[in-house]
Amino acid sequence: MRVTTKGQVTIPINVREILGIMPETDIDFREDNGKFYIVKISTPKKARIFSKLRGIATAKMTTDEIMTLTREA
Repeated sequence: MRVTTKGQVTIPINVREILGIMPETDIDFREDNGKFYIVKISTPKKARIFSKLRGIATAKMTTDEIMTLTREA
C-alpha cells in the first residue's frame, strides 16, 4: 500500500467489509504501544437518519412561515 502526496491510502475492500466501512463512514486512528488501529466511529442512528435528510427540503418558505403553519390549529 502506498500513501499519496495528500496522505491518502485506499482501504482494501475486505477490510472495509469486515469493519462495515461505507462511504461517509467516520473512522479514527488509535495508537496502542506503537501500533495503530483503524476504528469505526459509531454515530447514533437518529443522527444518521437526519443527516440524510439535511438540505433536501423544497419549500420556498421562511422558518417563521413554517412555524406559523405548524402552530395553527
